[in-house]
Amino acid sequence: MRVLALIGLLALAGCATTVPTQAPRETPGTVTPNSTVVTKLSAQKAARQFVTVVETVEPVAENECRMRTQGANCDFQIVIDDRPGQPPNAYQTLDQAGRPVVAFTLSLIADVRNADELAFVMGHETAHHIAGHIRRQRENAAAGAVIFGGLAVLTGADATSVESAQELGAAVGARSYSKEFELEADALGTVITKRAGYDPIRGAEFFTRIPDPGNRFLGTHPPNAQRIETVKRVASQM
Repeated sequence: MRVLALIGLLALAGCATTVPTQAPRETPGTVTPNSTVVTKLSAQKAARQFVTVVETVEPVAENECRMRTQGANCDFQIVIDDRPGQPPNAYQTLDQAGRPVVAFTLSLIADVRNADELAFVMGHETAHHIAGHIRRQRENAAAGAVIFGGLAVLTGADATSVESAQELGAAVGARSYSKEFELEADALGTVITKRAGYDPIRGAEFFTRIPDPGNRFLGTHPPNAQRIETVKRVASQM
């Protein structure tokens, strides 16, 4: 296990889970559920919690990866995205050698309320790699580009219009199954979180504090209630 600062620009892929840095009409840096004020963790405590969760969750995620995949790189690199001004966020990507990378911004590490939330986010992001979502997203984008480009050719579009249609098709294709990918990652992330010794249902309370995307057409994330229900269903079966 290595915890490193994120160096260079990695190709952003997979999920980006963003939470508001401040709830409306609340004291900055706090979240108030049921009239109970919960302050952010101290920097020292947040750092210790992050290291502990990484040391606990990473080997479980790597074991799940080896059991569920064939030939995949299961050597996760957990990094800290320390670029200034980044919102609370976590995402999964691949480095140039194809090694899976899970990145956390400093603000997310500070904003989680407990180790269960941090473990669930980590389990969710590692699940994206195990499920092959980056590869599948690229395949969907390529298919969308071919379909839209082909339709443009059939309608007699010029080269510029065909290129624009391909770009649009790639964007639509990349988004076409993004909600399903998120729910798959929630389900597998629940398994990883539970097997690492954390409470995924308590961890999924993280969703109660992020903006609800609803059920928008071509939206990238499913409704928060659906995600929480997925976690509860999977956890109840374990």
